[in-house]
Amino acid sequence: MSVDDPGFAARRLAARARLDAIDDGGASDPHRRAWFEAVYALAGDDPAQIPWADLAPHPLLAEWLAKTAAPPSGARALDIGCGLGDNAAALAAKGFKVTAFDLSELATGWAKRRFPDVDFAAADLFSAPADWRSAFDLVHECYTVQALPDRVHGEAMAAIAGFVKPGGALLVIARMRESATPSPGRPWPLAREELMAFTAHGLTPEAIERRPDPTDGKPHWRALFRRPA
Repeated sequence: MSVDDPGFAARRLAARARLDAIDDGGASDPHRRAWFEAVYALAGDDPAQIPWADLAPHPLLAEWLAKTAAPPSGARALDIGCGLGDNAAALAAKGFKVTAFDLSELATGWAKRRFPDVDFAAADLFSAPADWRSAFDLVHECYTVQALPDRVHGEAMAAIAGFVKPGGALLVIARMRESATPSPGRPWPLAREELMAFTAHGLTPEAIERRPDPTDGKPHWRALFRRPA
């Protein structure tokens, strides 16, 4: 199955309309748990029904991995909001020992079937296992924060930063917006001021890049932060 197949594109377009119709934009729960669960429950076994499932690692992650040295033996990576698992599999192929999680057990079960050698777990970002705190050499965050309303971005960033061990790094990929004024609607891309809020949680910026997403041309952040050893 290919995302370039016309039938795939048509099913995705229809799925977006159905999912938008049941999405209250976080009004009932700013963490949007019920909506994320519904996305996977309604998908059956068709990845076209998952709006963010491109069946390949994000190109800005793939590019970064291609330019980055292999990690030392035993280095651990955490993939946040793993979906169907393609980003996690790319991290594992680079040589990381990967833990990948998503809120939905349906998502992580699907990902495990696709990539059986990766450790997938169902978990809530806001109540993640205690032993994940300060445990990872690399934490990869792609689109999770921007999928949540502006008012919980700070809470999400604090949770994400907490996974990074001393000396470890956080790689963030997100759509960008030019101003920190409230976003008019979902998704909720990040302004530079918001992105830099990771520094309030003990992380130091190493690289802040403005990059177009090769798939749609939309402006993105690709940012690397590090926690001092």
